[in-house]
Amino acid sequence: MAEKTGQPAYLQIVDELRGQIRAGSLAPGMALPSIAQLGERFDVSASVVKAAISVLRTEGLVIGQQGKGVFVRQVPAETSKPELSDVNAEILEQLAQTRQSIRELGDRLVALEAAVFAEPK
Repeated sequence: MAEKTGQPAYLQIVDELRGQIRAGSLAPGMALPSIAQLGERFDVSASVVKAAISVLRTEGLVIGQQGKGVFVRQVPAETSKPELSDVNAEILEQLAQTRQSIRELGDRLVALEAAVFAEPK
Protein backbone atom coordinates (compact mmCIF):
# COMPACT_ATOMS: atom_id res chain seq x y z
CA MET A 1 0.00 0.00 0.00
CA ALA A 2 1.26 3.46 -0.85
CA GLU A 3 1.94 5.34 2.36
CA LYS A 4 0.99 8.92 3.16
CA THR A 5 4.55 10.19 3.41
CA GLY A 6 4.18 13.27 1.24
CA GLN A 7 5.95 11.46 -1.60
CA PRO A 8 3.70 10.82 -4.59
CA ALA A 9 2.42 7.25 -4.77
CA TYR A 10 3.94 6.64 -8.20
CA LEU A 11 7.40 7.51 -6.84
CA GLN A 12 6.89 5.12 -3.92
CA ILE A 13 6.15 2.38 -6.44
CA VAL A 14 9.22 3.37 -8.49
CA ASP A 15 11.43 3.22 -5.38
CA GLU A 16 10.18 -0.24 -4.42
CA LEU A 17 10.44 -1.73 -7.92
CA ARG A 18 13.85 -0.13 -8.49
CA GLY A 19 15.04 -1.62 -5.21
CA GLN A 20 13.77 -5.07 -6.20
CA ILE A 21 15.52 -4.80 -9.57
CA ARG A 22 18.81 -3.74 -7.99
CA ALA A 23 18.54 -6.44 -5.31
CA GLY A 24 17.91 -9.08 -7.96
CA SER A 25 14.50 -10.18 -6.70
CA LEU A 26 13.25 -8.90 -10.05
CA ALA A 27 15.95 -10.40 -12.24
CA PRO A 28 16.73 -9.39 -15.84
CA GLY A 29 14.13 -10.83 -18.19
CA MET A 30 11.48 -11.25 -15.49
CA ALA A 31 8.05 -9.75 -16.00
CA LEU A 32 6.83 -7.09 -13.63
CA PRO A 33 3.47 -7.78 -12.00
CA SER A 34 0.58 -6.57 -14.14
CA ILE A 35 -0.81 -3.06 -13.83
CA ALA A 36 -3.87 -4.49 -12.10
CA GLN A 37 -1.73 -6.48 -9.65
CA LEU A 38 0.45 -3.50 -8.82
CA GLY A 39 -2.61 -1.28 -8.47
CA GLU A 40 -4.15 -3.72 -6.02
CA ARG A 41 -0.90 -4.21 -4.12
CA PHE A 42 -0.31 -0.47 -3.65
CA ASP A 43 -4.01 0.45 -3.51
CA VAL A 44 -3.70 2.96 -6.35
CA SER A 45 -5.29 3.51 -9.75
CA ALA A 46 -3.95 2.13 -13.02
CA SER A 47 -2.81 5.61 -14.07
CA VAL A 48 -0.56 5.86 -10.99
CA VAL A 49 1.00 2.48 -11.81
CA LYS A 50 1.47 3.52 -15.45
CA ALA A 51 3.26 6.70 -14.30
CA ALA A 52 5.61 4.59 -12.17
CA ILE A 53 6.34 2.22 -15.06
CA SER A 54 6.99 5.22 -17.30
CA VAL A 55 9.67 6.46 -14.89
CA LEU A 56 11.30 3.02 -14.79
CA ARG A 57 11.21 2.92 -18.59
CA THR A 58 12.83 6.35 -18.79
CA GLU A 59 15.55 5.19 -16.40
CA GLY A 60 16.18 2.23 -18.69
CA LEU A 61 15.36 -0.38 -16.06
CA VAL A 62 12.37 -1.94 -17.81
CA ILE A 63 11.12 -2.44 -21.33
CA GLY A 64 7.56 -2.97 -22.50
CA GLN A 65 6.44 -5.50 -25.07
CA GLN A 66 3.07 -4.77 -26.59
CA GLY A 67 0.54 -7.37 -25.54
CA LYS A 68 3.03 -9.27 -23.37
CA GLY A 69 3.90 -7.03 -20.44
CA VAL A 70 6.73 -5.05 -18.94
CA PHE A 71 10.04 -6.79 -18.33
CA VAL A 72 13.25 -6.01 -16.47
CA ARG A 73 15.90 -5.13 -19.03
CA GLN A 74 18.61 -7.73 -19.59
CA VAL A 75 21.30 -5.18 -18.72
CA PRO A 76 19.86 -2.45 -16.48
CA ALA A 77 20.90 0.95 -17.80
CA GLU A 78 21.31 2.45 -14.32
CA THR A 79 24.74 0.88 -13.82
CA SER A 80 26.50 3.69 -15.70
CA LYS A 81 25.86 7.40 -15.63
CA PRO A 82 24.66 8.55 -19.05
CA GLU A 83 26.71 11.17 -20.87
CA LEU A 84 25.10 14.52 -21.49
CA SER A 85 23.76 14.66 -24.99
CA ASP A 86 24.37 17.66 -27.18
CA VAL A 87 20.78 18.75 -26.58
CA ASN A 88 21.20 18.58 -22.80
CA ALA A 89 24.48 20.47 -23.01
CA GLU A 90 22.82 23.17 -25.10
CA ILE A 91 19.94 23.46 -22.62
CA LEU A 92 22.38 23.78 -19.71
CA GLU A 93 24.30 26.48 -21.59
CA GLN A 94 21.08 28.40 -22.26
CA LEU A 95 20.15 28.07 -18.59
CA ALA A 96 23.54 29.47 -17.53
CA GLN A 97 23.12 32.40 -19.93
CA THR A 98 19.61 33.07 -18.61
CA ARG A 99 20.87 33.07 -15.02
CA GLN A 100 23.65 35.51 -15.94
CA SER A 101 21.13 37.81 -17.67
CA ILE A 102 18.89 37.75 -14.62
CA ARG A 103 21.85 38.67 -12.38
CA GLU A 104 22.74 41.56 -14.69
CA LEU A 105 19.13 42.78 -14.74
CA GLY A 106 19.05 42.61 -10.94
CA ASP A 107 22.21 44.73 -10.73
CA ARG A 108 20.74 47.27 -13.16
CA LEU A 109 17.51 47.41 -11.16
CA VAL A 110 19.43 48.09 -7.94
CA ALA A 111 21.36 50.92 -9.63
CA LEU A 112 18.17 52.38 -11.11
CA GLU A 113 16.33 52.29 -7.78
CA ALA A 114 19.30 53.93 -6.08
CA ALA A 115 19.23 56.75 -8.65
CA VAL A 116 15.46 57.24 -8.61
CA PHE A 117 14.94 56.95 -4.88
CA ALA A 118 18.13 58.72 -3.78
CA GLU A 119 17.61 60.99 -0.80
CA PRO A 120 17.98 64.66 -1.64
CA LYS A 121 21.12 66.36 -0.33
